[in-house]
Amino acid sequence: MKRKNGILRLLRPSMRLYFAIIVLFALAALLLRCWWLALGEILVIALLLIYTRAMSKRQKKQVLRYIASSVQSSDDGSTTTILNMPLPMLIFNMKDGSVLWSNDAFLEITGEREHFFEINVAELTNDFSMRWLSDGQNMSPELLSLGDRKYRVYGNLLRIDERLSAEGCWGMTYFFDVTEYAHIAEEYQSSRPVVSVIMLDNYDELFKSLSETAKNSLLAMIDEKISEWCEPAHGYLCHYDRDRYIFIFEERYLQAYLDNRFSVLDTVRELQNPAGIAATVSIGLGRGAETLEEGYQFAMLVIKTRLNFSFYGGKTQAVERRTKVKSRVMANALGELISDASSILVMGHKYADLDSVGASVAICCIARKKGKKASIVIDPELNVSKQMISRLKTLPEYENAFISEQEAILAADGKTLLVVVDTNRPDQVESESLLMSCNKVAVVDHHRRAADYISNAALNFHEPYASSASELAAELMQYLLETSDILKQEADAILSGIVLDTKNFTLRTGSRTFEAAAFLRRSGSDTSEVKKLFQNDLESTVARYSIIKSAKVYREKIAIAVCDERHDRIIASQAADELINISGIETSFVIYSEVETVNISARSLGDINVQVVLERLGGGGNRSTAGAQIRDKSLEEVAADLRAAIDDFLQNEMGTEATI
Repeated sequence: MKRKNGILRLLRPSMRLYFAIIVLFALAALLLRCWWLALGEILVIALLLIYTRAMSKRQKKQVLRYIASSVQSSDDGSTTTILNMPLPMLIFNMKDGSVLWSNDAFLEITGEREHFFEINVAELTNDFSMRWLSDGQNMSPELLSLGDRKYRVYGNLLRIDERLSAEGCWGMTYFFDVTEYAHIAEEYQSSRPVVSVIMLDNYDELFKSLSETAKNSLLAMIDEKISEWCEPAHGYLCHYDRDRYIFIFEERYLQAYLDNRFSVLDTVRELQNPAGIAATVSIGLGRGAETLEEGYQFAMLVIKTRLNFSFYGGKTQAVERRTKVKSRVMANALGELISDASSILVMGHKYADLDSVGASVAICCIARKKGKKASIVIDPELNVSKQMISRLKTLPEYENAFISEQEAILAADGKTLLVVVDTNRPDQVESESLLMSCNKVAVVDHHRRAADYISNAALNFHEPYASSASELAAELMQYLLETSDILKQEADAILSGIVLDTKNFTLRTGSRTFEAAAFLRRSGSDTSEVKKLFQNDLESTVARYSIIKSAKVYREKIAIAVCDERHDRIIASQAADELINISGIETSFVIYSEVETVNISARSLGDINVQVVLERLGGGGNRSTAGAQIRDKSLEEVAADLRAAIDDFLQNEMGTEATI
């Protein structure tokens, strides 16, 4: 670095450069035996040195005279207090960074002799920024490294003329040696505990029907893989539950795990039971927590710091691992909450779709059975379920069931129960103000838990393995209602939500999905009536196929359509569905604009987890269906960001699995 600074110092247009050129000419004249020319050049060099020295002293006196006048004009100061201060001091021109004066202490820490020629502050200190002074701050936000020492830099502006801007002033800085403090702070940060929870995702499926010997052998191999992965961190690993481990280690080792993207996810997946089912694990890490308990709570969610979340992986298909016991417990708990509440409010996400409305209807049906009237909070215009809502409004039970945000806030009291369906994100609910107003909240959702999830819910029926929120709501109904308690139109609404999210039972379906559909069919749902809800007029059909026509193939199996014309989000979603019906296309993205945002609708049949891809752009969803809303960017910028997110996923995530 010193060599580089020396070259820069030599080449910078300054008195030093001119002096070096004249010296070279003088040496050339001596070599050519041009004695009179050499003598003249030597004389010029001597005069130049004398002039430079005089100007340097004059400049130094000018600086000191200004400091003296500034200090003496104050109420409590003296010139010698500043000039003889043992702290390293530096005064420089804010416009070009040229050094005007420095004391002996500063020369000592930089290893420089007295500045014979003009010099720039950047040549004396690496990575020294003057921006903080220009911004009116009196302390540098970053520590400055000089040699093996670290300094905290303080300073202020000296205004020679009040008419000058900050760039035309002088900067006076003081350097405090904080090396020992910095080392202590660094060691403190490096030794902070990181709490990790490692969960064996498919424990029941993995060990089902295995003999005790085979079970112990497979579990021992999983333990060995996890122990080998944890060993370099020299932390504490404990297998504290049948399918969970807790791992506590120091912050200094975390970066290595981030760099290898949690290789244990791959090594554990290599293990299979005799039936060929691979073991999969999920990892949650909590860092930066104030207490170990808070770190454990962070770790139970995702990789979380106090400021943000990070997600890794998402390659393996979700395994259905819900139990009827849990559904029964959740149903009973929800029934008790409804019975104890003074009023029931239900809301889904913004731009409510059939799944959101279907799940809301299921909650209303349960509330009616408990003798309570429930209201559904929904924007009457900004939703994509107008046809279903119109059908329901013809029923006496739903005549005044659909209310606005303002009506809901006025109706809510201290004992109101708010049930949120089909989302777990506060910023995605129909009314965030209503969410904040209600003391008691229940959540029924099937999306992977997002970074900004709804916390402190009285009930959280969160199952990312379910096909839809309507499926979860139908499961709750089975334990609280008889089929005769359900209206035909209600059964149609709930079934339509399942049909929507499963793409007519082709994606994300499990045995429980068909059980829920069979229950709704017994309750009177009509599949032909549900089919009519998904019909489109001719204009919408033409618009959908115009989007498909504009699609381009990216990375062989990915279709990306960028819509120059404004389209309805239903049409865009349907176009994304149609694109994955094309042979050779396994993933589709449709980018379209709305009034204030650029939206993305994504679908996947293959290895690409569209939820993980769009999480990089601030979106979310599930493995096969996801979306995002981006503000303050053009269609082209969003398309470029999307391609970068896809590239990053294919490069870093395809070999890494984590259901975090």
